[in-house]
Amino acid sequence: MIISEDLRRALSEHAEAEKPNEACGLLALRDGVAERYYPARNAAASPYRFELDIDPEVWFLEDDGYELAVFHSHLSSPPRPSRTDVESIGLWEGRPYVILTVSTGQLSAWHIEGGRIRAEPLA
Repeated sequence: MIISEDLRRALSEHAEAEKPNEACGLLALRDGVAERYYPARNAAASPYRFELDIDPEVWFLEDDGYELAVFHSHLSSPPRPSRTDVESIGLWEGRPYVILTVSTGQLSAWHIEGGRIRAEPLA
């Protein structure tokens, strides 16, 4: 997966703005390249978990050939899926899963499927 510096900056700015809670949103990917970021509201309003609240129209991007990846932030824990992330994967199982650690700026990508976590190369 490729995420440009501009999109990385947008993710970081959103995560900073949502502190002390986790930020969340969707990335629209085409052929493994993130083209757009759609910030969402964290309906859980929590520093430990997120519930994506986003305009339902964004889901229709899949009809236009985009793959959607979920994004969320961790305030200080490593950018690796937490037990809460794995247990509440829901709709995101098998889809790209991007995490930013706000305190370090470190960004990583994952796939979670069947309770297993697999790193996704990120450039």
